[in-house]
Amino acid sequence: MELKITFSQALFGVDWVSLKSALSVDNFDNGRTPDQLRLSFENSHSFCFARAEGKIVGKARVLSDGVGNAYLLDVWTQSAYRKQGIASEMIRILKTGLPGQHLYLQADDDNVSFYTKLGFSSQPSGMSCIIGEYLNTECLEGR
Repeated sequence: MELKITFSQALFGVDWVSLKSALSVDNFDNGRTPDQLRLSFENSHSFCFARAEGKIVGKARVLSDGVGNAYLLDVWTQSAYRKQGIASEMIRILKTGLPGQHLYLQADDDNVSFYTKLGFSSQPSGMSCIIGEYLNTECLEGR
């Protein structure tokens, strides 16, 4: 019997503690607490979750100015569910809400071919910096 995957763009019913645990087990945890993970999604332009048997097995989200620039991030499919089109479908769903926008992402080298197949092309360089201490917004209070 084929496992049915459902996709949702709703935060209702997300168990953030369980999701954080699944990310940790799957080596995709960037250190956010369950509350920080929830806030990341709540403060996003759009997001998508993939579920199998009621359990989240994939997630992705977009930050956007709503005009010309958007950033795709937090794309994850649980290892046991990869190569079934789940991430591709989440990205397709998210792209439908971004007409006319430049959608940017940063990918590890081993994921470049996957994103190329979805219409992304390499950019000359990506750069970043951390303001204050990573994941500590308290260190910036009072500025």
